This record gives sequence, C-alpha cells and structure tokens, in this order.
Amino acid sequence: MRLSPMNQRRWARFKANKRGWWSLWLFLALFVLSLGAELIANDKPLAIRYDGQWYFPVFKRYPETVFGGEFPLEGNYKAPYMRQQLAEKDAWVLWPPIAYSYDSINYDLRVPVPSAPSRENLLGTDDQARDVLARVIYGFRVSVLFALVLTLLSSLIGVLVGALQGFYGGWVDLLGQRFLEIWSGLPVLYLLIILASFVQPNFWWLLGIMLLFSWMSLVDVVRAEFLRGRNLEYVRAARALGMKNGKIMFRHILPNAMISTLTFMPFILTGAIATLTSLDFLGFGLPAGSPSLGELVAQGKSNLQAPWLGISAFVVLALMLSLLVFIGEAARDAFDPRK
Repeated sequence: MRLSPMNQRRWARFKANKRGWWSLWLFLALFVLSLGAELIANDKPLAIRYDGQWYFPVFKRYPETVFGGEFPLEGNYKAPYMRQQLAEKDAWVLWPPIAYSYDSINYDLRVPVPSAPSRENLLGTDDQARDVLARVIYGFRVSVLFALVLTLLSSLIGVLVGALQGFYGGWVDLLGQRFLEIWSGLPVLYLLIILASFVQPNFWWLLGIMLLFSWMSLVDVVRAEFLRGRNLEYVRAARALGMKNGKIMFRHILPNAMISTLTFMPFILTGAIATLTSLDFLGFGLPAGSPSLGELVAQGKSNLQAPWLGISAFVVLALMLSLLVFIGEAARDAFDPRK
C-alpha cells in the first residue's frame, strides 16, 4: 500500500528522529523475542530424539511412559530419573538457552535463596528459588500485552465518547463533561485496590477494572477536534447533501482527529504499564505466582541483601518505559502540524 504524500512526509520526519526510530526497532525486537518466551526460557526441552522418533515437549505434553518411565503423567525432564531414562537410549535433547520457566524452582541450589547471579541463573534467583531472568522475560511480555490491549480498548471508548460530545454539542456535551469531571476526580488507584480486593484478580478482571478509568485520557483531545471540525466547510457541505451524521463523523472528521490521538497512544501505553506494575507491587495485581515486574520490585524491596532483584526490575522497567517515551516523542513530532 502506497502512502499519501503527507503520510510520507510524516514517516520521513519520524525516521529523522534517530532516537525514536532506533527505539521503535529495539522495542519491537524485544517484544517479538518475548512473544517466543517459551522457546527461550523453559524447563522443557525444545526437541528430543528418542528411540528413533522426534518429540517436542515444549509444544506437546508427553507422559513419562513414552521415555521409559512408570507413570502416565508428564515427567520432570530435569529430574535425575528422567535424565537417566533418556541417557539409556542415547537420546538427543535440545534445551532452550535458559532451562527454567517463570515458575520453575531450582532445587539444586546449594546456597540460601535469593541466590546471587551465577552461570546457571544469570540474574540469580528470587526468594522462591525461581530464575529471575526467566521471570523478567515472561513479565515483559505480560506487561506489554496487557498495556497494548488496555490502550486499544480505552482508545476506542475514549474516541467514541469524545466524538459524540464534540459532534453533537449541546446537552450531550454538557452532561458528558459534568460526568467526566466527577469520574476523573475519583481516586483511581484507591478504587482499583478496593475493586481488586473484592475478586480474585486475573488478567481479564484486572483489564476490565482498569478500563473503567483509563478511557478518559483521549476524550478531551478528540472532543476538541470534533468541535473544530464540525463547523468546517466540507462538513457543512456533506450535511447539506444529506449525508448521515455517522458517516460525517467517522469518514470525514475522525481521520483528522486521529492525528492527535496517535501521538498520545505511546504515553497511554507507558501509563498502563506503570499502573499494572504499581498494583503488582502492592499485591493487588495479577495472581500470585504470575510473572510480574511489580512483584519483582516488591521482592527487591523485601530482600535488600539481594540487590540483583531490584536492579533487574529497575533496568527492565526503565528501558521499557524510556523506549516507549522516545517513540511517543518521535510520533508527536512527526504528526505536529506546525512542522
């Protein structure tokens, strides 16, 4: 698909911002790698060549009887018994680079937990003997996916509400603004904590609770664009020709309003990640045991004698949020009408 001349200029301005351009590629590379976290950090082999046949435990569960075991349950491939069964048949085993998943416990540690970084656990282990690097990779994926879904849904709701207020004006706009003033004045973090304490939070429950408040960030921007756009000549001409309000809103005014909306989305994304991390840190976020950067921050606070926990969480969060801010700044400059 060929871009219009204006979008080509915007893309060229975005690429001219080297910090934002390289931040985009670095963030995409990290995100794509995290999507394949099971292939990078897992306590199951990627492939096994056993008795002349191929097996792929990372994709399919096999009972240990397949490899000469005694029980019809999936075995622990890192256990000495399973290793012995595989060795007896001269099996070829391909392990991922990190032989631990986010919930794998290192039972072979000879030092108290949390253990310091070592050759086996590059970033050490937490206070439950789980590999920190594996939890960071999975936690990065959960945080980004959660923030992306929340940003997309909140943007859809915010754009729709702002479009209705700005296009129709009058009582619709007046009542909408009064509701927004009341709703935005509520202490969001405290309400999130209270609501999360009523139910056992999971990914979708937490997403729905945060969606109750995150949609307001785009309403004012879209509303202002529609208030300005509804009085332009081409909108009046379309109305005079009998075009329906829905088509005028979403075919003629919305494309212009989306310019300012797109520049805000990376910053909404950073806010969603920060809020999820805060809730996890306070213990009101994802279920216990989930790969969470906020939970890693809490462990760093509780285990000051293990600085690698807090440093790992800080570096990942700082890198992630900095990249998103740099991308947002480049997008804002690219869509700036003054340039």
